[in-house]
Amino acid sequence: MSVTSGQEPWFADRVEAGRVLARQLEGFRHGGALVLGVPRGGVVVAAEVARHLGLDLDVVVARKLGAPGAQELGIGAVAADGERYLNRRLIARLGVSEVYVDAVTTAQLHEAQRRERFLRGDTPAPSVAGRTVIVVDDGLATGATVRAACQSLRRGRPAKLVVAVPVAAAPTCAELRNVADEVICPYELDDMAAIGRYYREFYPVEDHEVKAILDQARAHPAATATG
Repeated sequence: MSVTSGQEPWFADRVEAGRVLARQLEGFRHGGALVLGVPRGGVVVAAEVARHLGLDLDVVVARKLGAPGAQELGIGAVAADGERYLNRRLIARLGVSEVYVDAVTTAQLHEAQRRERFLRGDTPAPSVAGRTVIVVDDGLATGATVRAACQSLRRGRPAKLVVAVPVAAAPTCAELRNVADEVICPYELDDMAAIGRYYREFYPVEDHEVKAILDQARAHPAATATG
């Protein structure tokens, strides 16, 4: 639903956000969908979604391309398989050179591939062909990273591609509905601030924490939902 800044949500942490999001995804319970978390924080949210709905959990790795001098401002993103999304309007408005775009893409692609190798180890990526795939993050401002992830996943020909986040900018959700088959977000904000503002606890998630979550999920696939 779309809400104004005076109705901003507050999640205790990413675990609670995952539980809230899972209630919006009840229609997928035990239906064989694959939940893919976007590292790092999105995997914590995704783990709760998968646990509550009895679905398999894995990861889709993509990295934001930060603007010159403002790395938190995403001018695009690149997935670990090289699929890239660029916000051409923002790049033109900021006057970012193609040389910079190519350089930051190369750097972030290497980091995405390093992170995927660490998180996945010898475990092959799950096939998404003919399957419903739910991409989960802990929040969306510009949505560049999730957009690159969706473009990457489309290559695998999923039956349905769903983006699910606890909180996001309403314009970003509208744009993502042109990329995903469905966007599910309990709180679409007309005036979006930094994602951490909507969490009482928003600690930095480390790679080893994400790996531990994924290792546990792989050891117990599609665990029985607890409701």
